[in-house]
Amino acid sequence: MRLASSMSLWQFLTLLLGITLHTCKAEKCDDLIDLHLADAIIGTSLKIRLLLYTRESIDCGSLLSHTNFSAEPRFNLSRPTTFIIHGYRPTGSPPVWAHEITELHLAREDVNVILVDWNCGAANVNYLKAVENTHKAGENLTAFLKLMKEHGASMDDIHMIGVSLGAHIAGFVGANLNGTIGWITALDPAGPQFTGAPPEDRLDPTDAQFVDALHTDIDALGYRGALGHIDFYANGGTDQPGCPKTIFSGTAYFKCDHQRSVYLYCESLKRICTSRAFPCTNYKDFQDGKCTSCEQFGDAGCPVFGYDVVKYKNILLTLGQTKNFFITNEKAPYCKSNYRLDVVVWNQEEHWGYITVKLHGNGTNAVATIDHRAAQFKKFTETKLLAHFDTDIKSVNKMTLMFSTGNIFKPKYKLRVLWVRLTHLDRVDRPLCRYDLILEESKEVSFTPLPCQESNF
Repeated sequence: MRLASSMSLWQFLTLLLGITLHTCKAEKCDDLIDLHLADAIIGTSLKIRLLLYTRESIDCGSLLSHTNFSAEPRFNLSRPTTFIIHGYRPTGSPPVWAHEITELHLAREDVNVILVDWNCGAANVNYLKAVENTHKAGENLTAFLKLMKEHGASMDDIHMIGVSLGAHIAGFVGANLNGTIGWITALDPAGPQFTGAPPEDRLDPTDAQFVDALHTDIDALGYRGALGHIDFYANGGTDQPGCPKTIFSGTAYFKCDHQRSVYLYCESLKRICTSRAFPCTNYKDFQDGKCTSCEQFGDAGCPVFGYDVVKYKNILLTLGQTKNFFITNEKAPYCKSNYRLDVVVWNQEEHWGYITVKLHGNGTNAVATIDHRAAQFKKFTETKLLAHFDTDIKSVNKMTLMFSTGNIFKPKYKLRVLWVRLTHLDRVDRPLCRYDLILEESKEVSFTPLPCQESNF
């Protein structure tokens, strides 16, 4: 072989060695263990694998040693560290969302992301065995965090994100470390075997300096009660829109509501839009528009769900545990735009019915159908309704209202509206009003709304 005159044999061998080392390094990327249903049927013993991802290796996981940190130079303990802990794996497959949530975190902040792979231990058709392994997994991670602390890591900079059973694992770690870790996020924490359990056997607010939880499946796989300093209930915590309603949809029927918690959290990392939540005692009062005030949060306004909720930490720690509710679309983008609709009528007789509102502006439309229950419209009495629009119209130039009763066999009614006021709850916009209009049942009426007079604020 004839070498180019500009390249010596030594230079060529050095280049070849560099290519070989690069190739070997690329081949060392580690990933979550992919097991099979047969493994889950036999049952798996607990084994914890810690996969490190950084901005320097966003698509290449590195298997961390539990005892020798110097073996992985990319593990920079001066950076914050986010642990992501999956839940029960009845079929042995790894979670489909693991890499997405990892990449989104690294896009938002320069951190160490550690995927906690406990598929060996979570994969078991016997759910009770997986529950037993959560305590052992917590002990394993506790030892790892203690070693991190010994090597200079700050517990203030630890964020643990637990999904389902993973939420309680994060709680056990936090409790073992006397609540010193900075932040725990629980995504639809598991309910079976944890509901009714004392705080030491589940996640609770004392497990970290700040604990937030999202509930999306409280009537099946999720935990119903409050577990954090702030608990979010998407769509009341049950029956997520867009999820299958019958068992004929296969496995999606069982996992869609539960898994929605992860996708809602991922959307919060993308900053496409925000889901503002409203503090309320229960979902019914929230739907009825009785919980639109956020005075306790001061100028910050109502808290937003997801990654940015930590900005409300100091306020939330003074309020104690709070339940907050929000509504979503059935698919991404999930965020809805929230308004309060106040209506005063002058009909002699009271009427019951539903209101559909459409907003128009900049070539786009947004729709809100307020139909969770029939509203009462009584003469000279203000009816307060909560309207959630599927998209946000920045500048409304036309508004459409429709009144309906759902009674196809009774005479049609007319709703004589003295005034209607639309108030944006996510932005400090001047409310929009319309005075003196007639709504014939099941017929749309469009008009140009005007800024409300001071007396109608």
